[in-house]
Amino acid sequence: MNIYTWNALTQHQKYLAFSTLGSQDFVALIHPALVVAFVFPMIGIVTNFAWQTRQRRLESKKGKSKIPAVVGRDHVKIGKWLSTSVVVASLIAIAYSIVYKSFIKKNLWEKNNPQAILIILLFVATIASLILLLKAKPPLWKGIFATMTGMGLIILGQQDGVWRLSKEWYWSHYYYGIAVSLLMLFSIAIVDDIYRDRTNTWRNIHIGLNCFALLLFIGQGITGARDLLEIPVVGKKKPKKKAIIEQVDPIKTAQLSDVLYQAPDIIPTK
Repeated sequence: MNIYTWNALTQHQKYLAFSTLGSQDFVALIHPALVVAFVFPMIGIVTNFAWQTRQRRLESKKGKSKIPAVVGRDHVKIGKWLSTSVVVASLIAIAYSIVYKSFIKKNLWEKNNPQAILIILLFVATIASLILLLKAKPPLWKGIFATMTGMGLIILGQQDGVWRLSKEWYWSHYYYGIAVSLLMLFSIAIVDDIYRDRTNTWRNIHIGLNCFALLLFIGQGITGARDLLEIPVVGKKKPKKKAIIEQVDPIKTAQLSDVLYQAPDIIPTK
C-alpha cells in the first residue's frame, strides 16, 4: 500500500455512511430494511418447509416418510409470521407516503381535517382487523377480518401521495405489494380449512396461489431495487442563512469622500 492509498483511506469521506441522509430518508429506509432483514429470509424458510411438507405427504401415501412431522407445524407457524410481516411492511410503506407527501408536504391536516382524521381511523381499523384475524378461530370471522384488512390496504393505497405507477401497473412495486398482501391474508383465512378439507381442494388452491405469490415476491425484489435507485435522496435540511448586513464605518466613508478629483492630463496638439 503506497502513501497515496493510505492518505485516501484515512481522509474523511464526505459521501460515505449516512452523512448525506436526512430524517425523511431514514424513515424511508424502514420499509426496505424490514423486507430485506425479515421478510425475504422468511420466504426462503417457508418455501423450504412447504416443499418438505408436500414431500412428506406424498411419501406417506407410499409408506413411511423420513421427513419429521414437525415440518407441517413449522410451515404454518412461520407462514403466519411471513403473512403478518408482509402486511405490516405494506402498511409502513403506505403510511410513509401519506404522512410525508400529504400530511407534511400538502399540509392535509389543516386544509382537509376530516379527510386526515378518516385516514388515521382507517389505519387504526386496518391494524385492528389484522390483529383480530390472527386471533379469530371461526372461519366466518376469519373471512370477515381478512376482507376488512384487505379493504383497508386498498383504500389507504389509493390516497394522494402513494406512488402507484398506475399507467405501468404490470411492473409497479405498489401493485405487486398489494396483490401479495391480499394473497397472504387469504392464506391466513383458509389455513384451518386446508386441514379440514378431505378433498384437498383448499390445499391445491393454497399451493397454486402461493406459487404465484412467490413470483410476485421476486418481482417485488426487482421493482423495489429499481425504485430505490429512482427515488432521489431528500438530504438534510440546511439552516436558513441570515442576511449579511454590511456595517458602514463613517470614518472610512468620510475618508473616501475626501479624495480630490484629479483632472486628466491634456496634451496639446500641434
